[in-house]
Amino acid sequence: MLRVLLPLFLLCICSLAPGTAALAQNPIKRCTTMTGETVYTDKRCEDVGAMDRLPDVGAAGGAVSGGHLYRGGCSRTLSDLVYQITAAIDAQDVNRLAGVYQWGGISNSAANRILDRLEAIVQRPLVDIVPVRPEPAPIIDELGNVIDQNSDGYYPQTQPQRPVGLRLEQTLKNGSTPSSTVLGLRRSYNCFWITL
Repeated sequence: MLRVLLPLFLLCICSLAPGTAALAQNPIKRCTTMTGETVYTDKRCEDVGAMDRLPDVGAAGGAVSGGHLYRGGCSRTLSDLVYQITAAIDAQDVNRLAGVYQWGGISNSAANRILDRLEAIVQRPLVDIVPVRPEPAPIIDELGNVIDQNSDGYYPQTQPQRPVGLRLEQTLKNGSTPSSTVLGLRRSYNCFWITL
């Protein structure tokens, strides 16, 4: 009896091993650091001080609303903001994109113009979202005179600069003409918001 059960037991163990190995592997993620470098990791991008390039909108959790994924609350990380923008453009949902816009202090007529621009953005296919860095500081001597404007960024900064905006790389409806839109970044109430 033991001779019959032992081979069956070993067969069961061997058949489960490939499935266990596949579950143990984390998918490799492509992330972008604050300096614009690409990093590949099996951890969350935030864990290595980076953000998702273009997050997979279909894989994230959330409530389903009208056939589209919806995540409540505000974007607390830059990666989450990029996700919200990507999801809004993929769904062609101007209301979702307007949900991450900082509307404080905007008149009705200005709000209508902004909504028209946001509508145009969600109608174009998204290619990439690129962080926009601030201009590098000029090089100053000990007397306070500007030696070099450092417009080319040749002299590196001591600390990486945080992004001040996001550049949306898109194509027009014909699919070949490039289009670029720069969205400003604002931080308010511990959340990230966009501006035009």
